[in-house]
Amino acid sequence: MKSIAEKREREKQMVSQMIALYCKKRHHPEQGLCPDCKKLEAYACQRSDHCPFMETKTFCSNCKVHCYKPEMREKIREVMRFSGPRMLFHHPVMAIRHVIESKKEKRRLERSK
Repeated sequence: MKSIAEKREREKQMVSQMIALYCKKRHHPEQGLCPDCKKLEAYACQRSDHCPFMETKTFCSNCKVHCYKPEMREKIREVMRFSGPRMLFHHPVMAIRHVIESKKEKRRLERSK
């Protein structure tokens, strides 16, 4: 089982990669992230750092508690809808690891009920 700190780091890595892919393909910045995507990444990472449910949930994408502000939640959903399928082509190891870990975590939580 992963520590809470490891789960937070993995969550932040995945979200950051998805935002980077989204920004690169949609906003075409010269380098790095555009200002809007930087703001979204900082917000998403801050939410992961302070999530009170990290111990009992799988990943933010599977969470039933929506702690993002509505406008930020809609932005992150747009990023996930766009980047999710593309992650298999751009970051296959990370995408597959995320899916496998999510499934394992869901099973673990179901067994502990």
